[in-house]
Amino acid sequence: MIALPIVGVSAADITIRSSQLSQQEQITRDMGAADARLSDGFTGGKPLYQDPKANTSLSVAYANTDPDAPPSDTADTDTDSSQPIDARAGMPAGARWLSDTQVYAQFKTKYGLLQDPVRELKAEDPIARGITQLDRGHYPAADDEVIATNAFLKAGGLHVGSKLTVRDLDRTYRIVGAYDLPSELKTEQVIARPGAFIAPYRAARKAANASVQDDYTTYLVSVPGDFTWTMVQQSNAKGVTVKSRAVQLHIPADSDVPLYRTRQGKYAGNYGSSSSGKAEAVTVAATIVGLAMLEICLLAGPAFAVGARRSRRQLGLVGANGGDRRHIRAIVLSGGLVIGAAAAVSGTLLGLLLTWLLRSPLENYVGKRFGGLTLRPAELLGIAALAVLTGLLAAVVPAITASRQSVLSSLTGRRGVRHANRVLPVIGLGAVCLGVGIAVFGSMRTDSTLAVGGGSGIAELGIVALAPTLVGLFGRAGKWLPLTPRLALRDAVRNRGRTAPAVAAVLAAVAGSVAVATYAASSDQGDRDAYQARLPRSVLTVMTSYDNVRDLPAVRAAIEKHYPVSGRADVSTMIVGDVKCQLSYGDGKGCGDVEAMRPPANVCPNDRPEGTEGLSLEQRRALADDWRCRRVDAMDAMPTSSGILIGGPAVLHALGIRDGAAEQALARGETVLFDKAYLDHGALRLKVIVDTSKTVPEGQEPVGPVRTVPVHMAAENRTQSFGVLAVMPKEAVETVKAAGVRTVPLGSFYTNSRMPDSRQRQALDSDLAKIGTDADVYLERGYTADNNLVLLALTIFAGLVTIGAAGIATGLAQADAEPDLKTLAAIGAAPRVRRTLSGFQCGVIAVMGVVLGSAAGILPAVGLRQTERRHEWRYYHAMLDDGWANHSEVPHIPIVVPWGTLAALIIAVPLGATLLAALVTRSRSQLARRAEP
Repeated sequence: MIALPIVGVSAADITIRSSQLSQQEQITRDMGAADARLSDGFTGGKPLYQDPKANTSLSVAYANTDPDAPPSDTADTDTDSSQPIDARAGMPAGARWLSDTQVYAQFKTKYGLLQDPVRELKAEDPIARGITQLDRGHYPAADDEVIATNAFLKAGGLHVGSKLTVRDLDRTYRIVGAYDLPSELKTEQVIARPGAFIAPYRAARKAANASVQDDYTTYLVSVPGDFTWTMVQQSNAKGVTVKSRAVQLHIPADSDVPLYRTRQGKYAGNYGSSSSGKAEAVTVAATIVGLAMLEICLLAGPAFAVGARRSRRQLGLVGANGGDRRHIRAIVLSGGLVIGAAAAVSGTLLGLLLTWLLRSPLENYVGKRFGGLTLRPAELLGIAALAVLTGLLAAVVPAITASRQSVLSSLTGRRGVRHANRVLPVIGLGAVCLGVGIAVFGSMRTDSTLAVGGGSGIAELGIVALAPTLVGLFGRAGKWLPLTPRLALRDAVRNRGRTAPAVAAVLAAVAGSVAVATYAASSDQGDRDAYQARLPRSVLTVMTSYDNVRDLPAVRAAIEKHYPVSGRADVSTMIVGDVKCQLSYGDGKGCGDVEAMRPPANVCPNDRPEGTEGLSLEQRRALADDWRCRRVDAMDAMPTSSGILIGGPAVLHALGIRDGAAEQALARGETVLFDKAYLDHGALRLKVIVDTSKTVPEGQEPVGPVRTVPVHMAAENRTQSFGVLAVMPKEAVETVKAAGVRTVPLGSFYTNSRMPDSRQRQALDSDLAKIGTDADVYLERGYTADNNLVLLALTIFAGLVTIGAAGIATGLAQADAEPDLKTLAAIGAAPRVRRTLSGFQCGVIAVMGVVLGSAAGILPAVGLRQTERRHEWRYYHAMLDDGWANHSEVPHIPIVVPWGTLAALIIAVPLGATLLAALVTRSRSQLARRAEP
C-alpha cells in the first residue's frame, strides 16, 4: 500500500526528468553540430534587432528606442513585407555551411495522397549530426533516393525500399532509409538531397498551372570557435536572424541586447517567473504531497492496526515479561519504519524498472526521445524518505492504541471500554468553518484559486477529524435496517477507532474525485453552451479552391455514394483578378476583393476613425446594447472574403432557413441579406477593390467602383444564417461583373436524411484519401463532449480506493469479531451469516465515506467556478467601460453537478464493495484452541 504510490511517484519523477532535455541537447536536435542557424529576418536586408534565443525580431526602422514612450502609428509593426533575401549574406568569413530547405508536396501512397513536408538537407554531413536519428537503411546517396520518418511510412503504408511518387511530378524516388526527428517522433517528413526535389517539383507544378508553397531556407553554419553575440549583431545588421549555440548557452545581459531597450521588446527579456508564481507552485506542490501522505496514512493506518490487533497476545507477553508502554510503542513503530523502508527501496527500484521497460512507449506517447534515463539522487532520496516517514506516521495511532491496552486485556483478547475523544470533534468543526470561510472569501472577494484550494483542503481535513462523530450519527439509521446490516452498522459505530480512518480515507479520495468531476462537468456544460455550429446538424459542406477544383466532381460522387444525401446546393464565390487569386483570398499581388459596405449611419461608433474618444462613460457602456455594434459570433458555414455566396433557394434550405418570401426574392434575381447593418435603402452596396496588395495611406480606405444590388431582408443578424452575409443569385452577379468581378466554383452544401454513422464517415474518408484532394469536407455533428473519459477514470479511481479502504476496515472488523464469529459457527449459524455480515460491514463503511466525500467534494469545484465567474465579469466590465463590450460575450459560467458520477459512487461502488467482500470471505473459520486466561 505504501510501495505502490512510491512506484508511481518515482516512475513519474524519472520519466519527467528524462524527458527534460538539457539546453545542449535541445540545440543539437535543432541544429545538429552546427554553431548557428541563419535565416531571413524578413526586413528586406535592413538591420534588425533580435533576442538571444531568436524567438523575437524587430526591424530597426520600426523600433521605438524609448521603452516608456506611447505607441506610435508604426510601433507595433514587427516585420517588413520586402522581398526575401539570402541569409548567407550574414555569414562570417571562413564559415562552412549547409542549406536546409523545406516545402510541402503531395505524395502518392498506398491509401491515396499524403501532403507532408519535404526537406532538402545533407543529413549525413557532420554539421547536421544530431538532427535526425537513422533507424534503418542509409542516407540518400543519389538524387533519386530519399529517406522518410517512421511516422510518414506508417501513415502512407510504405516501407524502406518502396518507390515514392509525387503528384504532378513525373519522377520516381526510392525510400532508402527510415529516420526519426528525436524531438518530433510523430512528424511526417521526407528528406532528399539538396537540389534533388524542390527545383523539379516547382517546375512541374508550374507546367501544370498549379500553385506551390514558397520554400523556406535556413543555413546551418560552422565557424572556427564560437558564433558570439557580437557576430550575431553583425548578421542582424544585414537583415539576418541567428540562432547561436554559444549565445543560447551563455545568454548575454539584458543591457547588451538592443531589442530590450525598445518599447516593443520591453517585456521580451529573460526575466523568468515571478517569485509569487514560484511561491504558489511550491505551495500547491506541498499541498498535493501533504494530502497524498494523509491518504496513505489513512489507508495504511488501519492495516497496521490489523497487524497490531492480531499480534496483541505477543505484545501482551512483552508486557508480562517487564516491557512497558515505550517498548510496545517502539515495537509497533519499528514495524512501520521497516515496512516504510522496504516500501521505499522496492518502490524506487520498481519505479526505475517500470520506466526502463516502458521507455519506448513513453517516448512515443510524449512524442520525443529521452536524452537518457536521468536519475536525480536528491529527488529519489526524498521520495524514499517520504515512504519511510509515511510508514512511520501510519503506525503512530496503532502504536499508541496498542500501548494503552493492559497486559491482561492483551492476553485474554478483551478490549475493555473505549472513551470517545471530546477535543477532536471541536477541532474538526472549527477547521470546517475556517476552511469554508476561506474558500467562500477566496471565490467571492478575490481571484485567488490558491485561497479556494487551501480553504477546501482545510475544510476537508476538518471533516476527516469529524469522521468519528459523523460515524456515530450514521448509527441512528440502524433502527430502519434489517438485522444483518443493522449489526454491521452497530459494529462500525461501536468501533470507531478502526471505522473512522477507513471512512476518512474513502472520504478524501471521493472528495477529490467529485471535485474534479464537478469542475469538469461544469466546464463541459460551459463549452456546450458556447459551442457555435457552422451548419445545421447533419449538414455537410465541401469547399474547394482553384488548385483542387478538378477534384470536386470526384468528391461529390464519393459523398453521394456513402452518405444519406437528401439535397444538394452548389455555390460559387466572387473574385477579382486571375482565378489563382482564390487561393490567397484576394491578398496576392494583382488580386482584388469585393467588399460589402455599411451605410455610414450603421457604422458602430467604436469602428469609426476617432473610435470612442469624446464619448462619456455612460455612452460607452450604452454601446453594448447598440445593434450597430453587435458582432457576428457565428462560425462561417462556407467562409469567403465578402461573406456572400452565389447560389439559389437550395442554399437557404441547407442553412435551415424556411422563408418563402426569400425564395421568391432569389427567383426574381434579388439578393437575400441576413444582416440589417448592411441594408442601405433596400439595397446592398459592393465595393470592387482592384488590387489589395497596394499600400493605402494611413486613415484612408481602399478605393474602387461601387455597385448596388437590390436585396430582400431575411434576418436581423448573421447568427441565423451561420455567418453568411448574403445569398446572391447568378443574375445579380451581372451587376458587378462589369467592374472586373468573376465567379468561380466554391463547393456544395449537402443535407442528409439522418446523421451519417461512423461506418459511413470512415468509408468517405477512405475514398477522399484515395482521391488525394485538399478539399475541405465538414460535417456538422454538433457539440461533442471530451470529458467522459476523465469522469470515468475518476470514478474508477475513487471506486478502487473505496473498496480498498473498506476492505481493510472489514479485515480489522473480522479480526475484532473473530471470537464472536467462531461462537456463531460453534452454535450452528449458517455459513452465509459470516459472508453476509462481512459484506455489509464493508458496504456500510463504503456508503459512509462516499456520502461524506461527495458532499465535501462539491465545495472546491463551486469555489473555483465562482472565482472564474468573478474574473470573467471583471474583464467584461472593463470592456464595457471602454466601449468594447460588444467584442466580449456576457460571462456564462455554469455550475453543474455530475449526477451520473455521484450515482455511480453512491450506489454502484458500495454495492460492488459489499459483493466483493462477501465473495472473498471464507464461509467457515477454523476452530482453534481457545487461549487460557
